[in-house]
Amino acid sequence: MSDTTHFQYCQKLVVIDPAANRVLLARRKGEADYDGVYSLIGGKMETTDGSILDAIRREKEEEIGKAPTISIAEDISYNVHFRKKDGNSMILPHFYAEYEGGDIELNDEYSDYAWVPVDQLGEFEPKIDTIPAAVRWATEIGATVKKSRGLTRL
Repeated sequence: MSDTTHFQYCQKLVVIDPAANRVLLARRKGEADYDGVYSLIGGKMETTDGSILDAIRREKEEEIGKAPTISIAEDISYNVHFRKKDGNSMILPHFYAEYEGGDIELNDEYSDYAWVPVDQLGEFEPKIDTIPAAVRWATEIGATVKKSRGLTRL
């Protein structure tokens, strides 16, 4: 019997700058799926990651550098199922994250980044079509989570 179960766990950060009510998007480069399209930062959990938080911290540092200070709500996520062009499934938990400051330094997975005002996200293109719902969830829940549970600084 062949094993037909395959999925990837790929955490995403919905990085909100609450002072300016904007979200961080990065333009993908050199990918089979969504090349040239803006997405949220994040990536696949690796076998060397000791926890989900370790994976999130690693991806943040790999993709936008160590300089930006970001705090996240680590115990609540907005989950999306995504089927890749090759037929494999991905589970994408999206975590609310607050940008506190620091310079963004993209790695070579991205060609550009943009801080997009939340109220203009609908018109901003090209972007992955699940982003507006994830950002809506994050902006609705962010302040409540911060107040009731607190955030974890990466």
